[in-house]
Amino acid sequence: MSGLAACSEPPAPWQQESYVFGTRVELKLNAATPQQAQQAAAAVLAELDRLHRLLHPWQPDSDAGRLNRALASGQPYRPSPELLALLRSGQALEARSDGLFSPAIGRLVALWGFHQDTPASTAVDMTALQALVANRPRLRDLTIGADGEVRSDKTTVQVDVGGMAKGWALDRARRQLQAAGIRSALLNIGGNIMALGQKADGTPWQVGIRHPRRNEAMATLPLHDGEAIGTSGDYQRYVLRDGRRHCHLIDPRDGNSDCKLQSATVLIAPASDAGLRSDVASKPLYLDGPGLAARHARALGVAGWLLIDGQGRAWLNPVLAVRLHWRVAPDSITETGNG
Repeated sequence: MSGLAACSEPPAPWQQESYVFGTRVELKLNAATPQQAQQAAAAVLAELDRLHRLLHPWQPDSDAGRLNRALASGQPYRPSPELLALLRSGQALEARSDGLFSPAIGRLVALWGFHQDTPASTAVDMTALQALVANRPRLRDLTIGADGEVRSDKTTVQVDVGGMAKGWALDRARRQLQAAGIRSALLNIGGNIMALGQKADGTPWQVGIRHPRRNEAMATLPLHDGEAIGTSGDYQRYVLRDGRRHCHLIDPRDGNSDCKLQSATVLIAPASDAGLRSDVASKPLYLDGPGLAARHARALGVAGWLLIDGQGRAWLNPVLAVRLHWRVAPDSITETGNG
């Protein structure tokens, strides 16, 4: 009997799924008892739902909605501690990304119709878009006082933290699970994934990187304790207009929503903001492509990156080149850069 017990497989992790932040959330937890795992998962999902309602930029009664009304009228506003923390982090990350990540372009998002659950396929008012781009709303246009009061002289700033909130919430969820005594978990918030500890058998968690043109994993890699990975892709939220694909990854420089790449994936080493940067850092790499990927990776502390260009060719740095296990390998794979 002892020999059989020694060879038995460890119990499967507790799994729970939900829909928060407009995307699928999946939790896998290993705990001392199923009750502990269930309670910890329920608490995390409840907190994610609270944050979603607080930070939703298009709901008039949300904290972000009230902030945007105040900014549009040139009035000051004192946001919640959670939104204030995001605004401060957003300003720093906007600067580190040369402005390619900017949570201040909510009006551009709305012009393209990506503020709705189902993106609008109607024509875009190009005159309004060009005027908005010329005005260049940026998060740096916000002044945050010592008392937490936020104001701006530029009324075109409309805050949309959707490009960072999932990763930021990932960091919070990890700390929440640790406080609940969970030492082994895999957290997935809309494709932003973080590992807590290892699997029950002592091996690393394995995660997949979705194929941008197939409903399957293109590659897998081990994710170690505290590491986070995130992907931005043209398949996540897009519309077809006049035979062209337009996606939610809007370039703040010119307001363009043309899908430049099929996907951009970043791997972040363990850090207190690893989840946040796994959400943010994929955007500049997506918008500027392989030629400038290494520079953006260095600026944002990206350990590994993988880009799939418009022709389906792969470009990646040496860190991911040795970590990836291809399941559906592209015809062309180029290892480049050291960032």
